[in-house]
Amino acid sequence: MDLASSPAEKRAAAKTIEDEIEPGARRAGGWADEETAAAVRAFGARDGDGWLTSAALRKAHRTWTGQVKNLMDRLASEKDALRSTNRVLTSTDLATGSALRQASALDRY
Repeated sequence: MDLASSPAEKRAAAKTIEDEIEPGARRAGGWADEETAAAVRAFGARDGDGWLTSAALRKAHRTWTGQVKNLMDRLASEKDALRSTNRVLTSTDLATGSALRQASALDRY
């Protein structure tokens, strides 16, 4: 994947995250929720303590859920950063230009 450097490329990259990557990750996380819940029930206690596999799956699923949340948060952060980078850099450029302009020796002529 190439570096998105123009404002249009950054907007396109943010749109791809929003329209394709985030929904796909959310669907994958949901699929894992359903499948894991079914496996936990299948190995769960019916007339006793159940299999150790049930508890292990439940613990693994908590970890998975946390990882999916972290991924979704990271994607949202990257999307926001792509959308705001042009504004931040433009403001920085204007501030730098203004500071340099104040110190110009050419103003005396």
